[in-house]
Amino acid sequence: MNYFKSRIRFALMGVCLSAGIMIPAAAQTTKKLTPLVNPFIGTAPLLDTKIIGYTPPADMRVWAGLVFPGSSVPNAMVQLSPMTKYGSGAGYEYEMKEIVSFTHTNKGHWNLCHLPVLPVPASASYPFKSEFNHDNEKASPAYYQVYLKSYDVQVRLTSTLRCGIHEYAFRNNKGRRILFDLGKANNHVNDWQLQQAGKDGISGYQRTGGEKVYFYATVSTEINGIESVKAGKSDGYALVSVKDGAGPVTLKIGLSFVSVENAAENLKAEAAGKSFDEIKAQGDSEWETVLGKIKVQGGTEAQNKMFYSMLYRSFLWPALRSDVNGEFTDDAGKTRKETYRYYTLPSLWDDYRNKLVLLSIFSPEVTNDVINSMINEGEIKGFMPTFFHGDHAASFIAGSYARGIRNYDVKKAYGLLINNAYKEGGTRPFIAEYIKKGYISDPDIKNPHVESKGKAGVTKTLEYAYDDHALSLLAKELKDDEHYKDLSKRSKNYANVFDKSTNFMRGRLEDGSWITPFNPEYPYYEYMYREANAWNVSFYAPQDMEGLVKLYGGKEPFEQKLDTFFTKPWNPEYIAWNISGFIGQYCHGNQPAHESPFSYHFVGKPEKSQKIIDEVLATMYGIGPEGLAMSGMDDAGEMSSWYVWAALGLYPLSPSDTEYIVTVPVFEKVEWTSGQGKKFTITNSGKTRNLKEILLNGKKVNGYFIPHTLFSEGGTLEVKTK
Repeated sequence: MNYFKSRIRFALMGVCLSAGIMIPAAAQTTKKLTPLVNPFIGTAPLLDTKIIGYTPPADMRVWAGLVFPGSSVPNAMVQLSPMTKYGSGAGYEYEMKEIVSFTHTNKGHWNLCHLPVLPVPASASYPFKSEFNHDNEKASPAYYQVYLKSYDVQVRLTSTLRCGIHEYAFRNNKGRRILFDLGKANNHVNDWQLQQAGKDGISGYQRTGGEKVYFYATVSTEINGIESVKAGKSDGYALVSVKDGAGPVTLKIGLSFVSVENAAENLKAEAAGKSFDEIKAQGDSEWETVLGKIKVQGGTEAQNKMFYSMLYRSFLWPALRSDVNGEFTDDAGKTRKETYRYYTLPSLWDDYRNKLVLLSIFSPEVTNDVINSMINEGEIKGFMPTFFHGDHAASFIAGSYARGIRNYDVKKAYGLLINNAYKEGGTRPFIAEYIKKGYISDPDIKNPHVESKGKAGVTKTLEYAYDDHALSLLAKELKDDEHYKDLSKRSKNYANVFDKSTNFMRGRLEDGSWITPFNPEYPYYEYMYREANAWNVSFYAPQDMEGLVKLYGGKEPFEQKLDTFFTKPWNPEYIAWNISGFIGQYCHGNQPAHESPFSYHFVGKPEKSQKIIDEVLATMYGIGPEGLAMSGMDDAGEMSSWYVWAALGLYPLSPSDTEYIVTVPVFEKVEWTSGQGKKFTITNSGKTRNLKEILLNGKKVNGYFIPHTLFSEGGTLEVKTK
């Protein structure tokens, strides 16, 4: 057993045992894949200061994982999951001892967590919460169960696209109640309402800011009455009393972002007349279909488990927002009905790099609908929407179009993206300065610190330059030669923030001079850099890596710089909440440098890239005392998708381009079925982790890239090692 495989085997074996999940005797030959998924990975705290890079303050829980362990089907409206603490990322923290509710929407982003529900006995009083034990807790992709020790209630949860299904087995069959804790969510609750609808129905809504979630629920037994406390207030709640009797109480809740009537229709269409176990089996089947699109052989049991756990995490977001009748509420608050399903905006700053490419290959129909949804929002605003930073809708849409995903009005999408790239006041802040100067400056701040406010000018310049490249590809496809030439030229703007005197991407003042003093190790949230230091952005030019190497003075100095990047220790005095998980200066716990481990390929040293990739796979996932921590926030599946791609031996280095850089797979054989039904096989022959040559359909590849045609047409990739 080589070093890499042994590290992963022993690190991940602890994950399986601590979660109370039995490992199949031969995971790679198991027909069912959902038993390999452990939804608890990413819920535990990151505690190892060697991985974190510093000693966190006593009140700081490092941003790591922040995922939910509850039930969902792929890209659903409903994510039904336990809550241990409101305002805590995904709401569930593994180290906590009490459950306060089960909520119906989740992303892992300090928002959502709508419609909290909890079974409570007659003896329970406010504040409602129950102790629980992980020994009595289980989870799989479409299922969650736990025993509420304080309330003596066994809980089972499952879900459909738009419905949550609860089953409560009360030990005491008298005085059974269901708490609707509607004054709480991960956002501030502005208003809520709950009322009885017939002998066994409940309806209402919860409003958090501009988002209003409607629900309609049925209970498997008659409702005795409803007690509302501070109705509509953020500190209010309602208790639904149900009839005494033997057997479990089943609660089925349909959600809608349009109306109570639509919520009832969603419930009827997806859950009426079906038992809890039938719905769970349906959810299992849906996940089997998704996970089964990649079959792996030759990995260890632990590698199989981690791989499928990360693959599962990659398909939870974006989330559905349209109802079974096709209606949804658009960004202007109007009810619409279109021919496509409406989805939430992807977390583009995080997941444009890899997760959305994975989605486009697995689920082209969902990708089409997501782009249609973005166009819908863009037409309301006049600009194509983005998420958080940069303009990575350009990369997502251009890359998807190039991969053959075209069931939307591409001219509308392109027009909105052109607005982004040329008009001030929209998606790209400071675009006028960028166009005029070729870079974005930052103010002159004396003694800046981590949270100093600025323009994040270096990061914006680098990201806009990449987005220009992406949009130029779409301009070329649409035969817009004028914009193609201009955007291609602008894609080289990354060089305008490269300081050759230090060989770093460095901030500039308004007059063009370099920001002084300059410490390339110090991290900033939005001064010069966005959630990074100079080291972590200085290898980002995926559209022109050959040009970047030349900026450094050639292959030798570029390689030396990378060597220092991955070995120079992080300064433990530099503390930032969402920057953790270090190999040298490289931060795997946040996205800005996630392409950099592959950079050694551009100096002809793929073995050096492989060493870093293997270390990340072995030490940044499934870690900590329980083996359930991650080195950084999953960010809607981006961290998970990085693992998936790296374990398969591929990576979309420039996601707007239709090619993938090749590394050495973890597995001996991979059989990948694309969304179009084409078969793509990867084999890994050799005993080492050092790449020797690449054969594409039996022919040697010059270089390290393979084309997307392997997914659209099928084919074979053989990776040989030396």
